[in-house]
Amino acid sequence: MLSHAHSLLLRLFSGRISSPSFTPSSLLNHLTKTHLDFTPHHALLYESIVNSHVQLHLPEKSLFYFNQMVDKGMLPTSNSFNGLLSCLLKCNEFEKSWRVFESMRGKVAMDVYSFGIMIKGCCENGDLNRAFEVLGQLEDMGLCPNVVIYTSLIDGCCKSGNIDRAKKLFYEMGELGLVANQHTFTVMINGLFKKGFKKDGFELYEKMKLGGVSPNIYTYTSVMNEYCNDGRVKNAFELLDEMLQRGIFCNVVTFNTLISGLCREMRVSEAEKLVGRMKKGGLSPNVITYNTLIDGFGNVGKMDKAARLFNEMKSNCLSPSLVTYNVLISGFSKAGNLSRAAGLIKEMEERGIPPTTTTYTILIDAFARGDDMEKALELFNSLQKAGLVPDVCTYGVLISGWCRKGNMKEASTLFRSMGEIHLKPNDVIYNMMIHGYCNEGNSYRALRLLREMGENGMVPNAATYSFTSQVLCKDGKWEEAEVLVNDMICLGLKPSVSISQGYSLLVQKHGNSRKAQVMEDALVLGRVAGGGGWPRLVWASGGCTLVAAVKCWCFNLKGVGYFSFLRVAFWKTRIGYVLLCLSKYAECFELYDYAPFLVFLTI
Repeated sequence: MLSHAHSLLLRLFSGRISSPSFTPSSLLNHLTKTHLDFTPHHALLYESIVNSHVQLHLPEKSLFYFNQMVDKGMLPTSNSFNGLLSCLLKCNEFEKSWRVFESMRGKVAMDVYSFGIMIKGCCENGDLNRAFEVLGQLEDMGLCPNVVIYTSLIDGCCKSGNIDRAKKLFYEMGELGLVANQHTFTVMINGLFKKGFKKDGFELYEKMKLGGVSPNIYTYTSVMNEYCNDGRVKNAFELLDEMLQRGIFCNVVTFNTLISGLCREMRVSEAEKLVGRMKKGGLSPNVITYNTLIDGFGNVGKMDKAARLFNEMKSNCLSPSLVTYNVLISGFSKAGNLSRAAGLIKEMEERGIPPTTTTYTILIDAFARGDDMEKALELFNSLQKAGLVPDVCTYGVLISGWCRKGNMKEASTLFRSMGEIHLKPNDVIYNMMIHGYCNEGNSYRALRLLREMGENGMVPNAATYSFTSQVLCKDGKWEEAEVLVNDMICLGLKPSVSISQGYSLLVQKHGNSRKAQVMEDALVLGRVAGGGGWPRLVWASGGCTLVAAVKCWCFNLKGVGYFSFLRVAFWKTRIGYVLLCLSKYAECFELYDYAPFLVFLTI
């Protein structure tokens, strides 16, 4: 009987049935008259009214009749309350849903699902504090959180970047005897990948499979995406084959992930073929598919093909997005066709898509690379006049332009002006500035910026260390150069050959050619022998004797590495040094049987 009433109300409220005798509002007014006796059947009728409005996604009317029901002393079931909460959240009424949840605690029946719905809503709206507050209320009521609640919290933590808290919740689940499901593993794996914890992400993926939890399409897509980001497109396609063997069909997102991976490797023809395979499978390319392909062909300089794809996209009734225009503008700008790029800006404005900071930055970069800094600065000023705020990338392309021209005064002015608008230069900008100062031979400013990078928690790249060290060597500041090389070693970066050569030139200039030769021989031995720690060979020797350098190096070798090292020493350095190496070898490792060395010399 109740289901029939609910069905009738649904048809009535949705306008599928009508009557000249009454309207939906007049009927509801009659059904909810205050003089009626509020029997259990009346409460069920109210719930049908509330649930019908929920089903039709009418949150305001649902809430009106729900409040009326509570005010009249009727107790809604937890199912009705949960439906109302879900309806409010789905209709983007988060704050209203929170007020309802708070005001109804103690007034209506709530179960674990009620708390789970609210926790998920808080997490999806980025309010983790409230989410954990609701978790505490749940536990205070003597209820235990389930896998769904933990998954919502883990997902919320991952999306907010709090990966440590997410990991803690994940392991806490296991301690409580809760078994992570496909969705739990997927959000955790995806969170780890997005924060750069690739190793942890892949390990958890393997653990998932070993634990008997089968990956779903979202798990596979997440792992594929990481493989593609890592340049391992082959592995991504192996996962695709595994998916298909398991009967899991790809969606557009999966195909877009693989297409993006191929385009990043400049394999645009293969990417286009994959789109054809996608169409044969009954899937239609979306805006992201076209954007990825257009960008891919633009990056390999095939702008005619990119333009054809753009037209094909529009003929398929897909509206180009801001990203579409930006990648096309970028492609034409790189190709030197700035008139076509300007035409696209006009077209996007006509379509009601205003250029953004990124759009302006693309054009500024094109003019800066074309050595037209006047036009680049003109666009920079236009950007600000349009009410847009230049970002780090905008400043970066301008600074790069001035550095290429060798105008470090203008580059420095821009660099310092970033602080005035509370914009922090990134490591790319610092590296550009340091290279610029190195190119003009200004070791003082280069070293100052390099130290400033460290103070700001950034790590210079190997090229920056190398260029700065070379300039320091040329300026005779070998102690500062040595400190930089030691810093490189600590960071796991390999100094280039030019660093040692620079040091050798410095030593020769001061009249110690033997010391310079020792450094050069040590460099050859270390680089050819391979393995980690070769820079320590050069610098730990202090330029005293090759034997000291060899002793230092040998402690870093294992097994056959000793013999490989000596073979290299024999062919790459003077025989006198090799004999010294042999005489000290046993002493270093307390091996007094010289027979292997005699055999070694006859090879």
